Parts: sequence; C-alpha cells; structure tokens
Amino acid sequence: MPIPSLNYIKNFFNGTKEPEDKQELYKELFLMTLARAAKADLYTNEKEVQKVQDILSSLFDDEVTVAEIRTMASSELFESVPLKKYLERTGPHLDPEHKKAIVQGLVDVVGSDGLVSDREIEYFNMVVTALNLTPAEVIGLRAS
Repeated sequence: MPIPSLNYIKNFFNGTKEPEDKQELYKELFLMTLARAAKADLYTNEKEVQKVQDILSSLFDDEVTVAEIRTMASSELFESVPLKKYLERTGPHLDPEHKKAIVQGLVDVVGSDGLVSDREIEYFNMVVTALNLTPAEVIGLRAS
C-alpha cells in the first residue's frame, strides 16, 4: 500500500459538507491518530510503531508498513492544520463506535512500550476532547 494520501480527510476539511465515505474517513483518521501517538513523547518507540501496525492490520484489510507509519508520525508532510482541528471537524461524522475504537487503539499504542509519558497523556486527552467524548463514553459506562 502506498503512503496514504489522507484525501478523504483533506477533502472533507476543505469544504465538503458530508464525507463521501465514512469508513475511509474513519480509516484515515485512525491511521493518522495512532501514527502520531507513536511519536507523542517525541521518541518513536519500535514497540509502539509495531503496535500501530498490528492494530491497523487487524481492523482493516490494508497493510501499512513500519516506514509508512513512521512517515505518518511526522505528519507535517500531510497536514497544514493541527490534528486536533481534523479530529474536531471530522469527529461529529464518525459513529460512536469508531470514536471509541480510535481511543482504545490509542490506549493500546501508548501503553505498548510499558511506559506512559506526560506528553502521551496530554496527547490522549487532546484526542478524547477533540472527539467530544465524555469520560463515561471513554470507559464504556452506560445507563441501564
């Protein structure tokens, strides 16, 4: 698979009212969010990159290489806008289950090296806030 172009996110952010394909939008956002998580503490840990690759290959049919994940982690190549803005703008168009899957993937990635830094916690909080998730939604708590 070539390095993802993030066309669905870019097109949507540049004025499209509704995403053309919510599944592709979700996939691109998932990839971008997890790849950036692997570098959230300013050090790209091999275990975190491998975890991103494992999660993506288990959820989606596309294979993403370690090199592609590392390229996505330095997202200046793909973004003219901070990730937070992409999450805030696209989040309302994602299914609640997609949002929770992104957050769970994020938890799996930041904890995969056995250490969680303050920067990774800040990154996690930014993602959860930008996706407009409540603490109850993050942990799966629902009224019965």
